[in-house]
Formats: sequence, C-alpha cells, structure tokens
Amino acid sequence: MKIRNAEAKDLTVIVEIYNASIPSRIATGDLELISIESRISWYQEHSRDSRPILVVELDNKVIAWLSFQSFYGRQAYQATVEVSIYVAPEYKGQGIGKKLLSEGIYHSSKLGIKTLLGFIFAHNIPSLNLFNKFGFQRWGYLPKVADLDGIKGDLVIVGLHLEEVKNKNKTYPF
Repeated sequence: MKIRNAEAKDLTVIVEIYNASIPSRIATGDLELISIESRISWYQEHSRDSRPILVVELDNKVIAWLSFQSFYGRQAYQATVEVSIYVAPEYKGQGIGKKLLSEGIYHSSKLGIKTLLGFIFAHNIPSLNLFNKFGFQRWGYLPKVADLDGIKGDLVIVGLHLEEVKNKNKTYPF
C-alpha cells in the first residue's frame, strides 16, 4: 500500500469513490452522483504545497483519498483546513481511513496547517470514531441542517489543534 499525492489521472477514480458514498446518505450531503467534469476545478484548486489531495494506492489501484480544503476562504483562517476522507466500499473497515488520516496529520505540519476540521454527519459513527481516535474533539453540533431524502441529518464539527497535540507528545494510532 502506498500513499501519494493525487495526479490528474486519478480524478476519475476519486469521483467513483465519492459517488459510491452518496447512496448511503452517511458521508456526504450530495444526493445525486457527480460528474468528473464538475470536479475538475475542485481538483485544480488543490495544491501539493498547501491543500493536497492524497490517495491510497494498492496493487496500482486507487482505493481511497483524503483532501485538504481551505476553511472559510479568508486570510485569517489560512492555517485551518477541512479534511475529508473517502474509502472505496470494498476496502472499508480495513484500517485504510486510519492510515490515511495519520498521513494527513503528519503532512499538515509541512503544509503550515495548524488546525484540522471535520464536518461529519452525526449518524456516521465509523467516521466519528476514527477522528476521535486521533484526538479530534467535538467543537460544534448543528441539528437537522441536512435534508437527506426527507430525513433530517445533524452535522457534527470536530477539530484538532495540531500544536496542542505536538506539545502533549501525542503518538498517533498508526
């Protein structure tokens, strides 16, 4: 297994993995499949130097990805990013997300990132547990802000100050 920066050729698989998460209504607020074309500008906005997309490759096949997304788009928030993780359905529950989040946290210091945020549906227990294992704390709760086919979904905001983790000499659960 190899974790590397995404390349343009990976966009098709990134979109496939994302689209596979839509029907469950657990990981994203998108309700319809997205197109590769609709993600081209999203991909181009990511920079290896500040807001990369990382992919997990197994046997020359991309099976998961993590993206760093700028938070709020204002200069004062430059060191704060939202992190998103998506794993292909056939690889869920195998520790892939754990390895990817660990790598993302490790890369954060090199990117000048000081605060990581996650926006996770309250019913997405596996993701909440994953982020909790890495020391993310619940910073916000937005009740019934998503309409998932007539079912109201709550959003949990989790956060991690990387400097506090570093000062505590926390080791990550690789």
